[in-house]
Amino acid sequence: MEPSSTASYKTVRGLARGLALLNALNREIMGATPSRLSDLTGIHRTTVRRLLETLQNEGYVRRSPSDDSYRLTLKVRELSEGFRDEHWISALAAPQLGELLTEVLWPTDLTTLDVDAMVVRETTHRFSRLSFHRSMVGRRLPLLETASGLAYIAFCPQKEREALITLLASRDDEEGEIARDSKRVNNLILRTQRKGFGENYMNWNQEERIASIAIPIRSKEEVIACLNLVYIAEAMSIDQAAKKYLPAMERTRDKIEGELTRPGTE
Repeated sequence: MEPSSTASYKTVRGLARGLALLNALNREIMGATPSRLSDLTGIHRTTVRRLLETLQNEGYVRRSPSDDSYRLTLKVRELSEGFRDEHWISALAAPQLGELLTEVLWPTDLTTLDVDAMVVRETTHRFSRLSFHRSMVGRRLPLLETASGLAYIAFCPQKEREALITLLASRDDEEGEIARDSKRVNNLILRTQRKGFGENYMNWNQEERIASIAIPIRSKEEVIACLNLVYIAEAMSIDQAAKKYLPAMERTRDKIEGELTRPGTE
């Protein structure tokens, strides 16, 4: 999403090659010999053996003496333990949001559920000339007062929706008051489901100048994130925004969902 720039330092060739070997071994279910890894990566066999010895000393691979093959060890899982689902979703979405910005101009956000609110994981606010916010990543958005929240709660599985409403209803704040009004909540959900997107037109008291529309991003039957477009409310109505920008948002959503179904992302 960010403009490309010249690297400050030269690539560490040994590190790059070591990562290439780990990547190749990850795709070889039964392990691989140095010769096989050399063929897969294009790295000279002598260099492959030297790198494998280093990786073995560090505990990331083990060698089978019977056939001279190498396999990954459980230690490689430590490399991904801190990389949660919302992190790789935002990593996949970031370049798509960058492309979307060139088309819609208004800023967009990728949000995911965090217990009882949507959290901004990726955004183009800092790149959009039409944005009046610059620090958005990590901001929490209420479920029943924002477009992202409504898009999530309206399209997530019914059991999850019921659990979320029960959780919100236990809170002693404005959103708790909304959640305890079952007729109001049902109307919000049905309206969102009927329109196919979440909407907010100056409904959230923390951002009374803004309006937004949002659509869910799905993986199988689950909603795993939402794509949100934010604009100044006086610029246009919700219906005008939906007519003008939803097609581009849906194309971006489809690209992200397509990336999620690629081998190695599940």
